[in-house]
Amino acid sequence: QVQLVESGGGLVQAGDSLRLSCAVSDHTFSGTAIAWFRQAPGQEREFVAHLSWNDHTTYYADSVKGRFTISGDAAKNTAYLQMNSLRPEDTAVYYCAASPRVMATMYPNDQYSYDYWGRGTQVTVSS
Repeated sequence: QVQLVESGGGLVQAGDSLRLSCAVSDHTFSGTAIAWFRQAPGQEREFVAHLSWNDHTTYYADSVKGRFTISGDAAKNTAYLQMNSLRPEDTAVYYCAASPRVMATMYPNDQYSYDYWGRGTQVTVSS
């Protein structure tokens, strides 16, 4: 089965930066779509960022625009989420998700657009 593995999470202070990585076992996903979601305890899963690798377009949640950047390296089957100016409200488990379906580029912020999910990496931002 297709596997996604996140890494790069940790404990940081407000204002710091982190870069998350997502390694994808199926290189065909690089031609479709990948996204980052996050979920805090007791909260619903929240969309963060989306990348369409066919045309390199991106889409972000309003809460992270100007602070987070999603990117990908198709040759390495890896996607990244650069997070700058982190805030305590960014604290969550961050998940990468992927879809081989073009439909994911039409509904990039819908969790049901994505077929495969990683196990998540914890990001904690202290005040």
